Amino acid sequence: MNRINARKIDIFATFACVSTLACWSLGPILIKYLTGYIDSWTQNFLRYSVACLFWLPFLLKAVKGRQIEPKLWRKAVVPAAANIAMQSLWAAGFYYVGAAFMVLISKSSVIWITAFSLVFFADERGLVRSKRFWLGLAFSITGVIGVIYYKQDFAASGTITGVIIAVVCAFMWALYVLSARIAFRDTDSRIGFSIISVYTVAGLFVFGIIFGRIEQCLKMGVWPWVSIVISAVTAIALGHVLYYVAMKRIGATIPALVILAQPFTVFAISRVVFGESLSSFQLLFGLVLLAGSAFAIWAQQHLKRNS
Repeated sequence: MNRINARKIDIFATFACVSTLACWSLGPILIKYLTGYIDSWTQNFLRYSVACLFWLPFLLKAVKGRQIEPKLWRKAVVPAAANIAMQSLWAAGFYYVGAAFMVLISKSSVIWITAFSLVFFADERGLVRSKRFWLGLAFSITGVIGVIYYKQDFAASGTITGVIIAVVCAFMWALYVLSARIAFRDTDSRIGFSIISVYTVAGLFVFGIIFGRIEQCLKMGVWPWVSIVISAVTAIALGHVLYYVAMKRIGATIPALVILAQPFTVFAISRVVFGESLSSFQLLFGLVLLAGSAFAIWAQQHLKRNS
């Protein structure tokens, strides 16, 4: 009996899942906190620069050991471009809406990821015949519409801008996931992420120079700088890699289901820190959205078992 349980529970993978959830729950809170000190362009550049420096020794070691083929740098261009756009939108959204609301709407990315997968991956087209898939898609769309519609200040111009940013950000996240999956199919996730981070920092620096005010960071106190470092190391540098580690050890389904708790962990923290609130109807439709995501993940896993 003990042997069976030992095989069923992967302690390291479980730790990776929970750690990813913690990292990605802390990130949005710190991004929201930094909105009072610097613009989104500057924040993006600083946070990703720290994350890039975190993995730079590993990248240099890989280059020195000839673990990186030249073609990987070319393959990384498209996912890096998608990541630059996604990161720019992700941080900008927190300047218009609350942290929990932004994270909740971002979960609509499952709709776009599924749509792209049906187009580009022949082995996933069997989802079209899955009732779970269509039920999940219906739930997800209904949830997104409900969360947005029942926002108390929905008619305010700032809120509408934030909603548009959040929805487009979800689309760009799906594009990033798809392109990264194609580009780094047989590549160590740490190497792939390190290469993308170099391109991303370069792009965010250009955006910061053109649209931001990078000199603002010189006037920041200690705590904003601490927030930048912590959010960069946890939410960007470690969060992504821990998530990939969990997926490699126990598959994509369990980690994806664990991360569905993110909007509610963010909401719990944001309610205490910023006084953010979601109406009863928003919470209800938020659960519908997450249920839809869970159904989509379930359908995908069922497809893999039958293939």
